[in-house]
Amino acid sequence: MERLGVGIGWRPEIADSVERLDGLDWVEVVAENVCPGHLPESLERLRGRGVRVVPHGVSLGLGGADRPDPAKLAALAERAVALGAPLVTEHIAFVRTSSPVLEAGHLLPVPRTRDALDVLCENVRIAQDALPVPLALENIAALVSWPGEELTEARFLTELVERTGVRLLVDVANLHTNRVNRGEDPAAVLDGIPLEALAYVHVAGGVERDGVWHDTHAHPVPPVVLDVLARLRERVDPPGVLLERDDDFPPEAELAAELARIRAVVDAGGPSGAVRERVAVREGAPGEAGEAARTRVALGQAALLSALVAGTPVPEGFDRQRVRVQARALAAKRASVVAKVAPELPGILGGPAAYRTAFLDYARNRPMTAGYRRDALEFAEHLLVRDLPADPAARRQLTEWWRDRAGVRPPRRITRWVRALAGRRA
Repeated sequence: MERLGVGIGWRPEIADSVERLDGLDWVEVVAENVCPGHLPESLERLRGRGVRVVPHGVSLGLGGADRPDPAKLAALAERAVALGAPLVTEHIAFVRTSSPVLEAGHLLPVPRTRDALDVLCENVRIAQDALPVPLALENIAALVSWPGEELTEARFLTELVERTGVRLLVDVANLHTNRVNRGEDPAAVLDGIPLEALAYVHVAGGVERDGVWHDTHAHPVPPVVLDVLARLRERVDPPGVLLERDDDFPPEAELAAELARIRAVVDAGGPSGAVRERVAVREGAPGEAGEAARTRVALGQAALLSALVAGTPVPEGFDRQRVRVQARALAAKRASVVAKVAPELPGILGGPAAYRTAFLDYARNRPMTAGYRRDALEFAEHLLVRDLPADPAARRQLTEWWRDRAGVRPPRRITRWVRALAGRRA
């Protein structure tokens, strides 16, 4: 694994600031947010200066019960080639179910069971075969724990590496999150995983509310997270360390100061930067997950996701309060992302507060089954068929907004209702 150095997550909102940061070695971009044929000029300028760019995927769902979507794999591979990336990264998580069709809009933890590990390993090997560069997977932050888990986090990650040869992206902020939310000791995880498989490290901020740590990526990196980074540095010299910031972006000087604090921890000392031997892939590792294992994983994931986004009963063995907290967090994130995808909606509906109230009411029993753009359209349809918003001028404005974006798809039943309504209002 080549050395990357210290970097930052590139986001359009801070593109100019990122270009001006002194001593920046590399950046990471959300893979789904860039188009290979039309890369942002800022990224092109960074690449021209020799700054490496790594695409970071968020939608594959390699921990899900279904095999990876070939189209999503092809898109990730295309971005790796377009960016000249040394590797690509994703998450150990599931993000959707196919029966029923539900989208979480967020990274959810996989159960640390033998079934889930078998499924994950096969999905990882499928992804590795489809990608032109090495793959690294990130440990995620979680609010809930699965009942009946058979493996520790460290054992789960170790067997994943041994069976697939995949690299690890260790997020030290997520290790701290899981310490607060699930009682898992970051030191035990660091002691138990094969750090010779380390590709790079994520560092990010969060906030604690009512005893729950929320991995927001919208707050400064706290000392407790830098402490976990220091504990990792005592064990290994990481090939790369990256600051993630996804929202509520601070002034450029504050970003530079955070990077300087991270660099100081990395430079403070520890094992040398000598090349380490890679973990050998275990001989005779199972090649495929049985369909029975996939079915068991699918049933469990569908029950949890349905409780989180569709209001069905919480599955037996889960902490009901934590599931409710996660459900509220998913709905809030969904509202926030839809507002970014369709920024006109809060204005049409009378401001952010009125928009949020209306959207959360809509989302309570209307799970997302496609992307956020489709979700925005369905939210508008939901309001219009109920003669909302109450203000006629706002309703006409929302109707026009919907018409401009609905496209020429054959209308579904609710779409025909909206068009009929719009005709009556014209």
